Amino acid sequence: MNIVEFRNVTKNFGTKKVLNEINLSIPTGSIFGFIGENGAGKTTAMKCLLGLEEISSGEIRVQGEKVSFGTTKTNRVTGYLPDVPAFYSYMTATEYLTFCGEITGIAGKNTLKKKVKETLATVGLETNNKKIKGYSRGMKQRLGIAQALLNEPELLICDEPTSALDPIGRNEFLELLVSLKGKMTILFSTHILGDVERICDYVGILDKGKLKINLSMDALKQRYAQAKIEVAFAADQESSSWLQVLDSLQAQGVITNIEKNFSSQQVLISYKKEYAEVARILFDQLANHDVLPISLRKITPSLESIFLEVTQ
Repeated sequence: MNIVEFRNVTKNFGTKKVLNEINLSIPTGSIFGFIGENGAGKTTAMKCLLGLEEISSGEIRVQGEKVSFGTTKTNRVTGYLPDVPAFYSYMTATEYLTFCGEITGIAGKNTLKKKVKETLATVGLETNNKKIKGYSRGMKQRLGIAQALLNEPELLICDEPTSALDPIGRNEFLELLVSLKGKMTILFSTHILGDVERICDYVGILDKGKLKINLSMDALKQRYAQAKIEVAFAADQESSSWLQVLDSLQAQGVITNIEKNFSSQQVLISYKKEYAEVARILFDQLANHDVLPISLRKITPSLESIFLEVTQ
């Protein structure tokens, strides 16, 4: 079941096509990483999802219900954290969330008070009574999440929430998102690829308004997997002893290429057969010549290398 569906969505600003026939699906309960360069169309896509921008053609559905421009009913199940959330700096977090709850119509003073307290506890601000003007950027992002969570959304949309945070603030914020997994679906837009690789189950790659990838992280890495093995030998191991074995395996067609790095006693091996078979033959042949590597591992592509391959 997909909580979000973009179906042939196009968005034009004058003669410029910002979104070009986007077909995107976000599985319910997932953390979905939406990545692309600045200006790729990520924020526009999110605003269309929220009904804040009118699409030129196609349709967007949330839980099967069509999103409409302006006041859309689908926002009753949606929470939104913009990249730069705005607050009333003279308020405390409790005062601000109480104000937001009153505006959105959360019924009952005691119910609202309890919900504000629980939400602040969720984001780690329950014991902070400072005015918002004294908050760090990371604390403001936490408060922004609290505001987005106040109506208990089934879909949480975060637009580049970590771009201006320091490493500690970014780590805390990512851990907060992970803690929410299972309670809601999270759409997480960013151009920091390491953040997506760390926490996301699914990835969408947007490039110049076109959706190039919409896959699970596992499927994406499997599709772009490199047929390479990195082998490292001890510093006191003569390179001629293991090079002889590798050259022989290359002559037999077991491996197809050898990239040597003598300074670090490492070698990168390319192959075409199954990894398990190549690794077994490689290890056995080295052992037969009394040469044992200190490590042997299959190279897994990074999201950064995949992104560059997809967008170039």
